Amino acid sequence: GTLQEIKVAEDETVEVGAELAVIGGGAAAAPSQPEAGAQPETSAPAEPEPAQEPAQEPAPQQPAAQPAPQQPAPQPSGQPAPQAQPQEPARSQAGESTAASAQPAAAEQTAPSRASGDGTPYVTPLVRKLATEHGVDLSTVQGSGVGGRIRKQDVLAAAEAAKAATAQPEPAPAPSAEDAGLPGEPSPLRGTRQKMSRIRKAIATHMVESLATSAQLTTVIEADVTRIARLRERAKADFEAREGVKLSFMPFFAKAAVEALKVYPVVNASVEGEEIVYHETENLGIAVDTERGLMVPVLKNAGDLNLGGLARQIADLAERTRTNNLKPDDITGGTFTLTNTGSRGALFDTPILNQPQVGMLGTGAVVKRPVIVTDDTGADSIAIRSMVYLALTYDHRIVDGADAARYLNAVKKRLEAGKFEAELGL
Repeated sequence: GTLQEIKVAEDETVEVGAELAVIGGGAAAAPSQPEAGAQPETSAPAEPEPAQEPAQEPAPQQPAAQPAPQQPAPQPSGQPAPQAQPQEPARSQAGESTAASAQPAAAEQTAPSRASGDGTPYVTPLVRKLATEHGVDLSTVQGSGVGGRIRKQDVLAAAEAAKAATAQPEPAPAPSAEDAGLPGEPSPLRGTRQKMSRIRKAIATHMVESLATSAQLTTVIEADVTRIARLRERAKADFEAREGVKLSFMPFFAKAAVEALKVYPVVNASVEGEEIVYHETENLGIAVDTERGLMVPVLKNAGDLNLGGLARQIADLAERTRTNNLKPDDITGGTFTLTNTGSRGALFDTPILNQPQVGMLGTGAVVKRPVIVTDDTGADSIAIRSMVYLALTYDHRIVDGADAARYLNAVKKRLEAGKFEAELGL
């Protein structure tokens, strides 16, 4: 057959199945003018091209990947030897017929795509240009065209996938033990056995006896201490200079706790046989963490002290407890206990009662978090507030859940709306 007309110009993109060229039968005379983009005719004799030429289709009886025999392909019967046709450039559109091919266009479309020199499926110049511009390796692209041919859409999709992969942030390296604040060396206590100390045995005995003696229950409430946090920032320097101790949250918690005990004395009581004893003073036990174990010295008549007095007394008791300088009277006579579980970052816990007391208040860590607040007009908004959990363990034999809730709400109200400016010198 003879290539009579090229329907599609070079570098033009067409739909799959579109007509690319017209091939006619017979030995038509060579055109006087070469087709656009075609090479001039050579003076070679009218011999058929050897089948092993790169641009020549192999003989029909051979697979596409096998080289053709060395002898020329037989001519169709009744047809004169075809003139040597000019070869199309290597970048011609996929599916165009060569001069020696007599296969129909439809058969060409269903045949497997020719492989290029680098092993990738045969692609159009436009596709190669796009791949170069986007840095896409064609050997890694799965073609979606006929016979697995790579199309423009395949290259663009591969480029987008590469961009998405490079945009993923690198995972942050895991922090080292030192950076994370973890202990650097294992404790020497690992793998050892020691006898309980006298204090540890006393603590163990008291805890078990406490749980066996009373019906203990814990109620939790949260309080907004943003106002107190701001007062501390304003007053802490002058307070420390005046009182000789740092201003922590603990005096505020103690102040609110003992004031609420005066209103709800059932939480500041004890059980003696079949009687309930309501104490007339608020002797506040302060739980102190020491190397020897947890100890609870008692701050006597805490209800008579202001913020400065509470801060000094709490600091003094804690120091003498840790240095083992307590007197016998310092650890007896408590009527209610305050434990600052938030000193080590805990949000709340369920304290165990210090018998014969019927109430213990645990204060958690003060943390900032978003909270819905309501203004005077009733409008709601979200604000960052300093919040704390208050956990009250109580003896359910004489304190009901409603009593516990009323007491906790009194502490909460005092912390949120109390007027502490005068005591702080503000």
